Amino acid sequence: MSVDDECKLRFVELKAKRNFRYIIFKVEEKIQQVTIEKLGQPNESYDDFTASLPENECRYAVYDFDFITAENCQKSKIFFIAWSPDTSRIRSKMVYASTKDRFKRELDGIQVELQATDPSEMSLDIVKSRAF
Repeated sequence: MSVDDECKLRFVELKAKRNFRYIIFKVEEKIQQVTIEKLGQPNESYDDFTASLPENECRYAVYDFDFITAENCQKSKIFFIAWSPDTSRIRSKMVYASTKDRFKRELDGIQVELQATDPSEMSLDIVKSRAF
């Protein structure tokens, strides 16, 4: 499984320039490559992000989460989310599970990883609790 160079370039932009709030990645099984499906604009919310994930298909995603610490400091953490809904095809789940670690290594700077099989496993409350 290869990774489209565009994936790495856009991730660097999210990390360094903060040009995007999130990126959703898709495995193109026919060409055996991870590609970008959607780029979330900086003004988009976490709800916009979760609404962009397909209900019955696996995806990888990165989300730049902004928060304020107890000391009143503005901070940000980059989350890697492996979205693998229970309703997705078994083959798709296997492909995503077997390529996740290799793909994640291509994205240098991920701080927190989440694995989710339904929306409740990646609620904003869970993201907040993992950020601190």
